[in-house]
Amino acid sequence: MAKAASALIDAALRGELTEAQARQLYDFGPEAVTFALAAAARRIAELESRLHPVPAASAVSPSTPFGMIPVYAKPNARRRSKKPGARNGHAGARRAQPTSIDRQEEHRLERCPDCAGPLQRCRRVRSRIIEDIPEPIRPVVTEHLIHRDYCPRCQKHVEPVVPDALPHAALGHHLVGLTSWLHYGLGITIDQIIEVLTYHLHLPLTAGGLLQAWRRVAEILALWYDEIAAQAKASAVLHADETGWRVNGQTCWLWCFANAQVCYYMIDRNRGSPALARFFQDTFDGVLVTDFWSAYASVEAYDRQYCLVHLLRELEKVDLRNVSAEWRRFAKHLRRLLRDGFRLKRRTDLSAGTYTRRCTQLNRRLAALSAAAWRDDDARRLARRLTKHGEHILTFLDYPEVPADNNFAERQIRPAVILRKNSQSNRSERGAVTQGVLMSVYRTLKLRGLDPTRAIAEALKTHVASGQLPPLPEAAIANG
Repeated sequence: MAKAASALIDAALRGELTEAQARQLYDFGPEAVTFALAAAARRIAELESRLHPVPAASAVSPSTPFGMIPVYAKPNARRRSKKPGARNGHAGARRAQPTSIDRQEEHRLERCPDCAGPLQRCRRVRSRIIEDIPEPIRPVVTEHLIHRDYCPRCQKHVEPVVPDALPHAALGHHLVGLTSWLHYGLGITIDQIIEVLTYHLHLPLTAGGLLQAWRRVAEILALWYDEIAAQAKASAVLHADETGWRVNGQTCWLWCFANAQVCYYMIDRNRGSPALARFFQDTFDGVLVTDFWSAYASVEAYDRQYCLVHLLRELEKVDLRNVSAEWRRFAKHLRRLLRDGFRLKRRTDLSAGTYTRRCTQLNRRLAALSAAAWRDDDARRLARRLTKHGEHILTFLDYPEVPADNNFAERQIRPAVILRKNSQSNRSERGAVTQGVLMSVYRTLKLRGLDPTRAIAEALKTHVASGQLPPLPEAAIANG
């Protein structure tokens, strides 16, 4: 009977079980049916694992960057806890009306559009403002007649300087500033820029001409680039982050150092302390906000804050593969401690003494959590990290302007990541230098609330006319 039942089960797994055979299997009793169903379930699971292989949880380290994890190995995103957008009843926001009207058109019907009858004139009038770009848009071509006269005293011919373009250049400052901002500021590819200029602005250009113009601009703005670096190193709070980059097919790294007023990009072949030593040549006298990448520990800083969002993300990664009770207890205590710190940071109704006392309590809780004897490997690993960096976990509570995360640096480095995806980094060392200079200048001007194309055009015009680059513009009044 066992041999017959086994044959019937094999037929069921092959999909060849007839109705008569199914009744025969049923007659063998509930044990045979249970065994057949269990075998079928195991067979189905085996086939699904072959069709959709999923890597083991241990194959992905908790410290693996999210972008390096295969898509099929990432967990599904959690549903939003609330609807996107502002809450009901919030004050509406819309684009401001234009400050001036360029022209006015009047529209009036002569007859009724329904019955074609005569109309009785009324005084009711409504206004509708429409903003549009005129068509066609054509470039302004200016021919400069430059007179060359002779100076008897100097015994040479002299001529005036044309400040509207760089020497021997056919493209004006506004065009060069606009195209370089589109590429280095917004991440638009060179081919797309040429297509827009050719078909919409009726100005055909070549990729080589644009690249040559951008390189000349970068050489002139190198003084601003150095000034941005100096201001970044002299700031009270500085965020730092890095991402992969390619230069002439070689692996490099794009470093970003930024705060609310400056953004400095540096492309270097090293991801470790030598690259940081190239930027931080002296001790940094402010608060350095970074992730837990070990190279940042080589920087001599007055104080530092490690990104707590990275720490919370790592807790979520470990939760996916570690279900031990001890790990759950460790993660619960750490999350509660960090959330208590976030809430304390937002409290504005506490006296200075009460605030200081609660900060001390949080630091004691952090020290106790890291000093406890944890048997779980993940809990012990993160406890060692808390012991090593515990002095800089809750630094954000000591400075009003210091955040608990490094999201600002990640937001500033994101435009470079988009440009890397669109344009595949740089083909040469010279292109990498141009990349760092122009991205730093445009990002800094944007942070300061300035029009990047106008600021660059005015600076180039001043440089051509006087031979001197004006100082880096300060922040606009609207941004303080």
